[in-house]
Amino acid sequence: MTNTITTGQMEWVVSADGTAIAYRRSGAGSPLVLVHGTTADHTRWAPVLPALEAHYTVYAVDRRGRGASGDGRDYAIEREFEDIVAVVDAIGTPCDLLGHSYGALCALEAALRSDRVRRLLLYEPPIEAAAGLFPRAVVRRIETLIEAGDGDGALVAFFRGIVRMPERDIALLRAPPTRAARVAAVHTIPREMRAAERYHFDPARFGRITTPTLLLLGGESPQPFRDGTATLNASVPASRIAVLAGQQHAAISTAPDLFAREVLRFLGDDEHGIG
Repeated sequence: MTNTITTGQMEWVVSADGTAIAYRRSGAGSPLVLVHGTTADHTRWAPVLPALEAHYTVYAVDRRGRGASGDGRDYAIEREFEDIVAVVDAIGTPCDLLGHSYGALCALEAALRSDRVRRLLLYEPPIEAAAGLFPRAVVRRIETLIEAGDGDGALVAFFRGIVRMPERDIALLRAPPTRAARVAAVHTIPREMRAAERYHFDPARFGRITTPTLLLLGGESPQPFRDGTATLNASVPASRIAVLAGQQHAAISTAPDLFAREVLRFLGDDEHGIG
């Protein structure tokens, strides 16, 4: 790779605005870049990492403002798009790109900005078509809890009021060892909600994506995620939807075997005994 810094298990690439973006590289095989969602860092992929790194060299990114990555002075969602492009382009060969939630939106936009994305996998990105995803009262409550120093309370309010997770899923995401990292990143929730609200989804732009694309959707996910996925499927010519039966927005944790199986099936690894 070029323009990278390596220290221990983490590596860094310098994004367009000079911010250092970290990732953890593991496994062996062709490159697969993983982009986590809101409140998470690269450790979010731990439940499915063994299955993925058995067949791929995995680049699990820490998005800016969390984990080992740096952060810019003024936040803009476009900088996140550039961050993922920096990682993808630095690999030097075509790669597969998998994003979850807000990270899926970043991955989607990165695919428009790089010619090195071979296949694209998106799990419920919060696109504009997902009307009503950010109720004003819930957003204000999250911001109030953060200002009061109640990071865990803000995290729970986000999961309940925005992602609309059942309590069993919330408990799983709040369990160690990832809970501390999520609370540490809780300050990034408001800026990402505001950015997702302002983001304008233009279907015509994504008609240019010829990359084979898999849209992962929880079979029991709330309607805004269903609507957004349907709109995206109608906009990206080479896309198809894979429904994760019985799941919502957190299948990476709640059904890791199912999630990994769908991902590897799309990427053509059924011959490895995953399907």
